[in-house]
Amino acid sequence: MAMTFLEKYNQRVDQVNSLLCVGLDADFARIPDQFKSMEHPQFAFNQWIIDQTHQYVSAYKPNSAFYEARGDKGLHELRLTTAYLKEKHPEITLILDAKRADIGNTNEGYVTAIFDWLGFDAVTLHPYLGREALQPFLDRQDKACIILCKTSNPESGELQNLTLDSGEKIWQRVAAKVSQEWNQADNCLLVVGATYPEEMRQARELTGEMTFLVPGIGAQGGEVSQVLEAGLNSAKKGLIINSARGIIFAPDPSVAAKQLRDEINQYRT
Repeated sequence: MAMTFLEKYNQRVDQVNSLLCVGLDADFARIPDQFKSMEHPQFAFNQWIIDQTHQYVSAYKPNSAFYEARGDKGLHELRLTTAYLKEKHPEITLILDAKRADIGNTNEGYVTAIFDWLGFDAVTLHPYLGREALQPFLDRQDKACIILCKTSNPESGELQNLTLDSGEKIWQRVAAKVSQEWNQADNCLLVVGATYPEEMRQARELTGEMTFLVPGIGAQGGEVSQVLEAGLNSAKKGLIINSARGIIFAPDPSVAAKQLRDEINQYRT
């Protein structure tokens, strides 16, 4: 029987001693000029980043927007990227940051496209339409549903911090619902931003051992030490710490990836 997403991720964490996820946000305007003249520029750039960083990485996370912006060319290059990773590094988990949400029968199309055609192991999802709408994703026990909970952007509190009659904030209700009701197949994770360490601490208390995808390190200002103190579970895991621009556009991506992996491990131990 194939491993679940979390089994695969945690095995890779142990293999390379890393909670690092590299965001393959191949913004065409920012990729180096030498790649732009190639037949598949985004894929060529991604391939170079992967070759530079894979020994320090437990997950890769492309944001679909940078590929969709180039139409069929971009989607083709995204698929080339997942095919390359599955061939060369099948032990590394693949997350699509797509933030999908719709009613059930439309989500069936997303499920097929993201999990089967593109070949991702996990996808980010909005909870706003409720569990029934996301059921086609939740039913895929071989894949993972990463539900937006407390996001890293400065304006996230506009809705996420609203207080319900119960006294909970909306993000807290999401954390409780997902961990206690939606996660029957043990294939749910939460997005909890590095820029809100106190909320991350509360999310850990609410959800127990659940794994969090953590954006916001680096360019957005999140602090590694605060994330590790607030977010680690009892196994010194439970976090997928993403960095995109800080690694892929660094002068030396390999050095940047190793430095962040090592910084994370300072606080893990």
